[in-house]
This record gives sequence, C-alpha cells and structure tokens, in this order.
Amino acid sequence: MPRSLAFHTDLTLRRNEGSVIQQDAGHVVICSPDNPTFWWGNFLLMPAPPQPGELRRWEELFSRAFPDADWRSFGVDTAHSDSVNVSEWQAAGYEVLRDTVLTAAHTVPSGRSRAASRDVQFRPVHSDADWEAAAQLRMAVNAEGPNPIEAAGYEVFVKRKLAAYRAVQAGGRGALFAAFDRSGAALSSLGIFDAGGAVARYQSVETHPAYRSRGLAGTLVHAAAEWAHMMMGTRTLVIVADPDYHAQALYERAGFRPTETQLSFQKRPPAP
Repeated sequence: MPRSLAFHTDLTLRRNEGSVIQQDAGHVVICSPDNPTFWWGNFLLMPAPPQPGELRRWEELFSRAFPDADWRSFGVDTAHSDSVNVSEWQAAGYEVLRDTVLTAAHTVPSGRSRAASRDVQFRPVHSDADWEAAAQLRMAVNAEGPNPIEAAGYEVFVKRKLAAYRAVQAGGRGALFAAFDRSGAALSSLGIFDAGGAVARYQSVETHPAYRSRGLAGTLVHAAAEWAHMMMGTRTLVIVADPDYHAQALYERAGFRPTETQLSFQKRPPAP
C-alpha cells in the first residue's frame, strides 16, 4: 500500500474503474486498458524520490510498460517533497507537480450556498442527458484552460473517463455530482468515490468558465460530503489541489486542512 495518502486513494479509485495495478521490480505499474490515453491512468509509481542520474532509467521503464504512449507520467510515493531535488527532471522538460493533499472529517456549507441554489439544482448525475451535460462541461473547461488538449482527442478521453465513473457509480461506490441550471446544462461538477476504510476521495472539481465565482463548486463540495457520510459511511474526506490555484483556498473555507504533498512528474505529448 502506498505511503502517500494521495496515491493510496488514486490507486484505489483506478482499481475500482478497472485499471490493472501490478508490482514490478521496485515500482508499481498502473495501466487503464479502457482509457489508454489517460495520462494518470497509465503511469509508474516510484517507491521513493528519484536520485540524480536516474531519469533515463525511469524513462526506459516507462517505455517498456507503455510502448505506444507519447507522454510520460510518474508518481512518487512520498508524503512530503520539499527537499526532493527535481532539477534533472525540469531540465528534461518535465512539469513538476507538487499538489496539496487536504483532508477533513466534515465540511461547512459555502457562504454563497443559499444564493447559488436559487436557480441551480445540486445532485448526482443520473440520466443519459445528465452524463452528456457533464461531458460538455468538461469540454468547455478544457477549451478555456491555460494548456488545452486537442479537442477531438480530449473528447475521446472524456467519454471513456465518464463511462468509468458511471460504472463505479452504478456499483454504489461513489457518484458524480453536478450543478444543473433549469435547462439541464451542467455548470459545475465533481466526483466523490469510496477509497476504502471509510475514506472518500474527490475527483475533477470543475466549473464552466462563464459561471465561476458564484459559489457553485463550494456548494457541490459540501453536498457531496453530506451524501458520502450518509450513503458510504465516510469519515475522512480527501481532496487534492494545485497550491498555485485559487481552489485550495475554496477547500480550506469548506473545512479542509493541508495534510501532505503529492509529488509527480509529467511530460505532455509533443505539439502536433
């Protein structure tokens, strides 16, 4: 079992979605046959921070595990990464991700919840139309993001990812929540899934660019937590955030507190 709470919950969720997780010689290989272009469904988990001079060996191991992949993604099984030397990876063109892992026993409602809920319904996704609305939301968020992924390829990924969420939800191990307006459009969404041991992990908190700063995501975070306590017996909530993005402050206002740091390296596919 990974020492990192973030990767422990990541691997549990990937397994629930149908990923194959195998222990190799000194590392873990995570493979998602149903979503082969999912970077963080097809990656290697290092048992400890890499040492200087090891980058080429890790890249060879990744190529051996994923010979058709045009990206590289590595997780590091450590709870704290401030002292890890990442200069070799940065010099090789990798993005170094040091995300904040936050936990809470309970959440508090957003200060904007009452206003946000007047014309918006916050609930789990159910119908085919709901799932399609969730897909359209993810496409809109990607299109307006700082590093958008090519639309056709991203649409394939989104459909596969939501199909995995839908299967897990059908099995009673979590749910995708969304904020729907009166027309049925999804304005914000997130997933919350059982990670075992009364732990639930949030996934993919996203809000449509045109509807941000209205309290939608904060309201969803609280609604999903209440649902998880009631439906899954959750006692510990886990969410991961980019410390340089405003979402971490939102989660802290909802009652979460920083617990660990998740360290990973990724190199995107070459530009077409």
